Amino acid sequence: MNFSPRPQTKGNLCPVNFAQKLPALAYCIALSLVLVPPRLTTQQSGSGAQPQAGADGQLRTGTNSGLDVEARVQNLLADHEYIRVESELSQLPPEEAQVYRGILANRSNDLSRSIQILEPLVDKVSASGNTGREHLLRKALAEDYLRLGEWAKAAQAYQTLDSRLHDKITPDEQAEIEMPVKMLPLAKDNPPTIVDPCDPFKLPVSGNPLGLVDVPVFVDARSRNWMLDPTQPFNLISRSTARDAGLKISFESATITVLRGHPIQVHVTVIPRFTIGGRLTIHDMTAFVYDDKDYYFPLTHYQVEGVLGYPAMAAIGSITVNSDNSVLIRPAKQLGALTNGDLLTTGTRFYLDGDQVIVAIGTGQQSSQFGGVGDDRMYAVDAGSQQTYLTSRYFDEHAADFNNQKMDMFSFLGQSSPPQPAYVAETIPFHVGSTEIDFHFLRVLTQPLGNAALDDVYGILGVDALSQLKNYTFDYRTMRFAAEPQ
Repeated sequence: MNFSPRPQTKGNLCPVNFAQKLPALAYCIALSLVLVPPRLTTQQSGSGAQPQAGADGQLRTGTNSGLDVEARVQNLLADHEYIRVESELSQLPPEEAQVYRGILANRSNDLSRSIQILEPLVDKVSASGNTGREHLLRKALAEDYLRLGEWAKAAQAYQTLDSRLHDKITPDEQAEIEMPVKMLPLAKDNPPTIVDPCDPFKLPVSGNPLGLVDVPVFVDARSRNWMLDPTQPFNLISRSTARDAGLKISFESATITVLRGHPIQVHVTVIPRFTIGGRLTIHDMTAFVYDDKDYYFPLTHYQVEGVLGYPAMAAIGSITVNSDNSVLIRPAKQLGALTNGDLLTTGTRFYLDGDQVIVAIGTGQQSSQFGGVGDDRMYAVDAGSQQTYLTSRYFDEHAADFNNQKMDMFSFLGQSSPPQPAYVAETIPFHVGSTEIDFHFLRVLTQPLGNAALDDVYGILGVDALSQLKNYTFDYRTMRFAAEPQ
């Protein structure tokens, strides 16, 4: 999970120049950057038939495609079509269907249910020889333990995933799991985190020299400013901050490369008392320690003091990002009884797929194509990206909208990847639940980029799109996303 300023690589795209990121409050809910498992090949799925492509080049996974049911389900998972996956499970044998119910619970962040379903199935699935199914099960279960802060179980689950299936995991997936595989053994004996109940509160935030958002925090009563990065699986702290707070830093270390694009050493510590905004208090918070130089930006003379990752997001519960440089936090544990409106029940659903956050966005109409399921399409929200663009999947469904328009070449800022043919859509209406949102001047790519993490979604919503909103909310308690236009 990675939205701090570090190299971002997706397929053949080169690292982003983070010093050039646009200032945007949207960063504080930056939510994506994960490489999802590629669609299964025939060899992996065990099916003797190849996926069928239609005239528009899109993979067809319906009953006429020649794929067996499980291969079709796995392809739908890769496409983030979770509602359609659920509708297919009745066609699978009951025990196989249970595996995918557990994975769907993982995607919906229903962690306890996912563990309850998947744990009893691990040995039998491993013994079956179906490595595709085992990979999906073990990865989901490891993510469950990690998000719950069960350090020892998560460490063991990731180690087993890597040792059993190393040769079956793509280089992109290896990069995705590098941090938990190497870092979790450092924390396996750490105590569980405890969060004090807290009433909702509004918090002013400020942009840092990188154009990202710093949140005021207290590290054992010492005032600091940390970046909020909800999709980072770990909380991070600089060595000087840890020393100033008198924290004990582990002697053992791990060397990782994905965080900053070059090898760095990290240690681990436990913060006895950590407070967000002077209100939300976390006890025994695990944080991984990096050397100051590894998170220093000489062009702006900016030192990152710490990073709030998913563990902090789980305590925060719900966050509303406002255009007036403030955020509204509704903690996961509140002092008083919840009142009407405390839990977000409107808007649309979002899902966690590895490190990627997927939001269902559509036109608000119903479609009979999938048995009455709405026409929502899946978009990745990536406020670590300076640019919003819609992919060739969107273009394939809306090609007629661009008739007689001029196509030009689109370049990714700060990257050396070749320019891509694209149109500019002056206004595109989206529906987030029943709310219509107009986004302006979006690039629409006409060809696939050749990477599943990008091509399997309908678009990447970056800071330039999110900053067009009056506010938006991610509620991890109900897994709902809502937005309000300017």
